[in-house]
Amino acid sequence: MQRAKGESVTEDSKMGKQSDSQLKDLMKKMRDLEKKDPKKPSTQHMIKRIEKEMKKRKLTEVTSCEALYDHVITEAEYQGKKVKLNDPIRTSENPNKKFKVYVKNDKGKVVVVRFGDPNMSIKRDDPERRKNFRARHNCDNPGPKYKARYWSCFQWRAGAKVDN
Repeated sequence: MQRAKGESVTEDSKMGKQSDSQLKDLMKKMRDLEKKDPKKPSTQHMIKRIEKEMKKRKLTEVTSCEALYDHVITEAEYQGKKVKLNDPIRTSENPNKKFKVYVKNDKGKVVVVRFGDPNMSIKRDDPERRKNFRARHNCDNPGPKYKARYWSCFQWRAGAKVDN
């Protein structure tokens, strides 16, 4: 389909009138459509136009992972000792799990959540493996923070680093 020059300019001016949050929401919707039908030309065209406008405004696209994991590291007491909440660390006392994290459960009590196979390495930097892991564990809906699946998905987000 051919477009007249004036028509394209009009569409770009409409894109320019969108607020930053509207633009990000529109991009998220287009990414969802892209997942359903990745080869649809109109979706690809819109994504390119939105990316161009976002680049012009120096905006970054919020990934689904960033939106899911918004926890804050705080101090709390667990069995008489001070611990950091929401901060995964490597476990040494339990040979069956690789990591542990202290969190508050749905009742407000501090609990320890252990997760990860100690005999396997996390290969989250390989996009294909990361995609498969996240699909297999339903990481788009990780569940509550006091479940191991949440923290396993947290470790498998793109660009994640393990400090300890």
